[in-house]
Amino acid sequence: MTPKTASSLLGFSTLIARIVDKNIVREYKKKQIIFSQGDSADAVFYILNGKIKFTLVSKQGKQAVLSILEKGSFLGEQCLTGVPFRPFTATAIEPTTIVRIEKKSMVRQLHQEPEFSELFTSYMLSHSLRVEEDLVDHLFNSSEKRLARILLLLAHVGKDANFEHVIPKISQDTLAEMVGTKRPRISFFMKKFKELGFVHRSDGLTVHGSLINIIHND
Repeated sequence: MTPKTASSLLGFSTLIARIVDKNIVREYKKKQIIFSQGDSADAVFYILNGKIKFTLVSKQGKQAVLSILEKGSFLGEQCLTGVPFRPFTATAIEPTTIVRIEKKSMVRQLHQEPEFSELFTSYMLSHSLRVEEDLVDHLFNSSEKRLARILLLLAHVGKDANFEHVIPKISQDTLAEMVGTKRPRISFFMKKFKELGFVHRSDGLTVHGSLINIIHND
């Protein structure tokens, strides 16, 4: 996590604390749904703790994991653009605490709190860039490189090849859905990463920054 990102999260946490009593703090258990695809979009959510995943089901019934969001992330912000229904399903993948901010309250905060508005705009720009990178990743990279990138993102590993971080437990089934492949392929790549010293298991999954070599290897 970069200093700028850490600062942004601290700023959001402070600003959210000012309005939390006017909104609803909710606790979600693992696998509990925050909202479902097609639900009415009438609020924005802010993750205080935990992780959630976005899943989308096509008309043909095929399901895909779009992304995983962690502490300090917003979700459901599409309602601010006038989208009436949730375009995907949000599910907690571990015990998660979320603040529910009504759409009217969120709009009011964006108008009345310049600091909050600036941080939110910065967050949305970064999030938009991440979505574009995810799309390029899916279109042009192999399953192995997509898995490596997802692990690095979950571990908040930047360009420092000497950095390592522990990812709390995440199933290979979820990783397979995110990568867009089958679980046996994920198992094969994880075994390879472990043999190369890029990852190892202790209390969670430790990801070493040198895993970025997989992405840069042509």
